[in-house]
Amino acid sequence: MANSIAWAVTGAGHYLVESVEAIRKISLENRVCTFVSSAGEEVLHMYGLFDQLSEISNGGYLEEIFLEREEGCSSPKAGRFMMGKFDMLIIAPATANTVAKIVCGIADGLVTNAAALANKAGVPVYILPTDVKDNARTKTPHIIDRELCRSCDVCPPKEKCPNQAIEEQIDLMRCDGCGICVDFCEYGAIKGGTIPVVTRQLDKKNIEQLRRLPGFTVIESTYELKHIV
Repeated sequence: MANSIAWAVTGAGHYLVESVEAIRKISLENRVCTFVSSAGEEVLHMYGLFDQLSEISNGGYLEEIFLEREEGCSSPKAGRFMMGKFDMLIIAPATANTVAKIVCGIADGLVTNAAALANKAGVPVYILPTDVKDNARTKTPHIIDRELCRSCDVCPPKEKCPNQAIEEQIDLMRCDGCGICVDFCEYGAIKGGTIPVVTRQLDKKNIEQLRRLPGFTVIESTYELKHIV
């Protein structure tokens, strides 16, 4: 029997690509309703992943996409947890900010309200924190490598960008991650990359506190998701 799964996305790039792919596979055999924080919406666009949400949640009942900017301050759609509509809540990836708020019992947005109400309703909550592992590396959105850039008088990537997102660097608030710019730069100056992620002691402490909260389970990779479902 298919599960009804609530999936929440926060504003993290780390584990984002892997989380989207893992949930996409889960959605092939289960109903997935997606909750997206305002920061999560921005970051999904930066990584060119936002349009994939419609493949995961097709718009039917319990398969909608809820955006925080459209839901109002009271996050009424999170009330579905109290109505017993979901079998579980998966927050992946979860920023350090989200983890800290959950640990402190703060519910001031769509995702933290979902976590609080799921917990009150006895719905299990599974969380993949971005800082769950030390010495990790995370994928970045597209950037301009200034050492490779020739500052051409006529910049084909800039001319072809549908969102006018390219100046001295890429304006990630305009970029939707389409990747057109990569193909048009003959010098290979536009690309994605990886950067190291440093975990603060404070974030480690919050994750350990999260592990001790009844009803919450910390997972350490997207590979664990298929076993949970």
